[in-house]
Amino acid sequence: MGVTEQIISENLTRFRLARGYSQARLAHMSGISVAAYQKIEKGQSVPRVDTLQNIASTLGLNLMDMVEQVPTLSGVRFRSQKKLKIRDEILVQVGRWLRDFNYLEKLLNDKAPYVFGDLSERVSQQVSIDDHDRVRKAAREAREAAELDIEEPILDICGLLESKGVKILPLSKASTEFFGLAVGTADGGPAVIVNTWDRIPVERWIFSACHELGHLILHLESFIVKDENENPKEEYEANIFASHFLMPDDAFAKYLKQSRGLSLVDRVLKIKRIFGVSYKTVLMRLLENGLTDNSIWGRFQSQYQRQYGRTLKLKEEPKGIHSDQFARSLSPAEECSKEPSKLDRSDFMADRLRGLVRNALEEDKITVSRAAEILGLDITSMKAEVAAWNCDIDGKLVA
Repeated sequence: MGVTEQIISENLTRFRLARGYSQARLAHMSGISVAAYQKIEKGQSVPRVDTLQNIASTLGLNLMDMVEQVPTLSGVRFRSQKKLKIRDEILVQVGRWLRDFNYLEKLLNDKAPYVFGDLSERVSQQVSIDDHDRVRKAAREAREAAELDIEEPILDICGLLESKGVKILPLSKASTEFFGLAVGTADGGPAVIVNTWDRIPVERWIFSACHELGHLILHLESFIVKDENENPKEEYEANIFASHFLMPDDAFAKYLKQSRGLSLVDRVLKIKRIFGVSYKTVLMRLLENGLTDNSIWGRFQSQYQRQYGRTLKLKEEPKGIHSDQFARSLSPAEECSKEPSKLDRSDFMADRLRGLVRNALEEDKITVSRAAEILGLDITSMKAEVAAWNCDIDGKLVA
C-alpha cells in the first residue's frame, strides 16, 4: 500500500464510520460497485478523481478531505458520557484548524501569549488544599491573570480568551453528547473547542468555554486523547471553576443585594443576563453559598409560572442568551434546548483567526483561495467576505 492509498483508506474509513454508513450503502450512494469501493477503502487501488469526488460529495466533504494527511493529536482532553461516533471526525477538524491557525500566527509573527500557563503549574502542585477551595482559588487567580476586576462581568468570552492566548473554535455538531474539548500546548494549543449547535443555548456555549479552560488549568495530567470516559470529579471541578470564573462571589453578592426589591424570578434573570450564565447556574450558586435550600427549584418554577403563565420545560432556559453567544451549564443532560431571557449568537464570536486571515490577505502573504480553505468557505463566499471587509470602518483594498 502506497502513501496515497493509505491516506485515502484511513480518511474514508473514518468518515464513513462517523456517518454510520456501511460500505455497501456508501458504494451505492456514490454510484460504484461494492467491490470497487472495498478495494479503495482497503488501500488496494487508487480511485479516479471523479470517483473520489463522488464519494466525497456523498459524505458531505470536499476532495481535499479525502487526500490530505491530517495532524495527529495526542494532548487532548475529549471525553463524553457515551461513545461518540463523530469523535475521530471532530479530532480531524480540530487538527487541521490548529495547523492553519499556528501557520498564520507564525507567518504574521503574531502569537498571543498564554497567560494561564504559570497558574496551571502552580495549581498542579496544590494537593493539600480542599478541592472545592482549590478550584475557587484557581478561578480567582485565573481572573487576575486575565486582568479582570474582582466584580467585572465578562462581556466577550471569546475575545477575552483569545487575547490571553487561548484559541477558540466554535464547531457546530448535531449532538447532545459533545459540548466541548480542550487541546494542550504540545499539540498547538492551548485551545478550546465548543459545540455551537443552535439547539444548545448560548449560555451553555459560554459555560463550556470556561469549563474547558478549567480543565486546561486544573487537569493537565488528564490530556490524553485515548481516554474517552468522563471523570465525574474532574467534570465537577471544571463546572465550579467555570461558575466562579464567570460569576465571582463578590460580584454575585453585589448584584444579589442590589436586586432585593425584585421577585425571585426577576432577580435570577437579571443576574443571569449580567454574567451570561444559565438560570440554573445562578440557582446553584445560591445553594453553594448556603443562601437557600433545594426547595429553590420548585419555588422558582412556581413563580415563573405565575409571572409568565407557563412552566419551564426541563431543557428550557428562560429569556436565555441567543445562540450567537457561548455557554455551558452545570448539567449537560439538562441544558440542550432553550434558555429563558436568552443570549444570541452575537454574544459568542471567535474572531482572532478571521483577523489573522484578513491581515495575511492584506499583506499579500496568502491567496484568496488559501484564505477560503483556512476558513472553510467556498471561493465565492470568501470573495464576499473580502468585499465586506473593504466596506467596513478600517477596510483596505484586497485584490
